Amino acid sequence: MKVLVLGGYGNFGARICRALASDTDVELLVAGRDASRALALAQEFGPRATGLALDQSQSDLAERVASLGVELVIHTAGPFQAQSYTVAAAAAAARAHYLDLADGRRFVCDFPMAVNAAFRRAGRTAISGASTVPALSSAVIDALCADWQRIDRIAICIAPAQAAPRGDATLAGVLSYCGESVSVWLDGRWQVRRGWGGLHEEHFARLRSRKSALCDIPDLELFPSRYAVRDRVVFRAAVEVGLSQRILALLAAMRAVRIIPPPSRWARALNRAGTLFDYFGSGLGGMVVRISGCDGQGRDTSAAWHIAADNGHGPEIPCMAAILLTRRLARGSPLPVGAFTAAGQLTLADFEPEFARWHMQTDIEVSRHAVA
Repeated sequence: MKVLVLGGYGNFGARICRALASDTDVELLVAGRDASRALALAQEFGPRATGLALDQSQSDLAERVASLGVELVIHTAGPFQAQSYTVAAAAAAARAHYLDLADGRRFVCDFPMAVNAAFRRAGRTAISGASTVPALSSAVIDALCADWQRIDRIAICIAPAQAAPRGDATLAGVLSYCGESVSVWLDGRWQVRRGWGGLHEEHFARLRSRKSALCDIPDLELFPSRYAVRDRVVFRAAVEVGLSQRILALLAAMRAVRIIPPPSRWARALNRAGTLFDYFGSGLGGMVVRISGCDGQGRDTSAAWHIAADNGHGPEIPCMAAILLTRRLARGSPLPVGAFTAAGQLTLADFEPEFARWHMQTDIEVSRHAVA
């Protein structure tokens, strides 16, 4: 299968390319605006990889994709929060499958309605959010709550390592909702909270406790209906250095009253400034998914799934779903025709070989109370 990775030399794109380069079922095209960077990375992989210049904004994108004989487009060139569906539309027009690593709430949640008809006409699959959220997060919930009668609360927190590589586009994405209004399912109804506000102490199985703050991601909108959650769905992020978290909270407070412009404008500068805190951090990051409700035997139950990624390997996690889905397509395993979010597309068992490959450690905690 000929696979084009758009943004292929970026923070996540390069990881996906390295994972797929040794797969004999894949012929790899490393693509981006900078031809020299694309060529340099492709040369690492030998004759089965090619580097080329390709800009998602060019008017003949669909024709270029078709002329290259691309069978799958993997879109990693974020941030996705303000993007249109140009790349997906080009893939459909070229009769190619499509995956992206989007974490923008509107981009992912509106994706099926926006491009489903085009992909059904093309007879191809398109999946948005093939990343940590909602691909991995939904796989964890599906595994922990397979026989539950009811889910009351879902709380997810991602805790990146300070020393792990950070991309400017990724930071621009997470800053896009800093200080902005975020609609959250709380107390069984939609309420508005402030992005990167409301500091909360988060505990992890293998990481030190950290302060965390609210993030705006697709799960906040997808999961209340997908899992019929009674009470709340919350997603937070906890950076490793406490001062950094407090600076983000301050920026959020200032942006909320419009003292400052959107902090995403300063993503590049803030990313560079963030390296000043690397001395105080480590290469250890992780994630926790907490769920509570009623299990199959009618018992009040709480469950938590933890993952810890050391040695700066945390950024491999957002790449895993796209890698797994690409290999499935390359080996001829069918995926449904049309456009979908990544929620429910993979199981937790699908991810486990990738966790092992990077020596990541997982823990599950379950607490049950007898039926009264």
